[in-house]
Amino acid sequence: MSDVNFLRNISNINSNLDINSVKRQNLNKSTSSNDGLKESSFKELLNEKKAQVNALSFSKHATERIEQRNIDIDESVAGKLSEALEQAKDKGLKNVLVMIDSSAFILNTLSNKVITALNNSELKENIFTNIDGAVIK
Repeated sequence: MSDVNFLRNISNINSNLDINSVKRQNLNKSTSSNDGLKESSFKELLNEKKAQVNALSFSKHATERIEQRNIDIDESVAGKLSEALEQAKDKGLKNVLVMIDSSAFILNTLSNKVITALNNSELKENIFTNIDGAVIK
């Protein structure tokens, strides 16, 4: 096909194309009720996955220290740890010391994990290294 014939075919296609009907079809598709349901369920699924990814977890080491040192992790402490994690992330911190009542926790914000835990007796005369900041709750 020559260039001239190609251009003629393209111009014939363009002249037969009704832009307004295409816009109406797209508008009707986007406002259908099924698409709204799919979109809302997708949003719910996405938010659920984000919550799972952002959930605070405990490393094996931290779990062992919590058991050895008889540190009570109730809903209040878990909530404060999650809040501290979000605050530290907002400030761009990576490894954070979190003080809650008479306990201390080292959190890694990149992995959303509690790395270790200390109770009141281990806090005395202790030096914390390799931390970016501290959150006191």
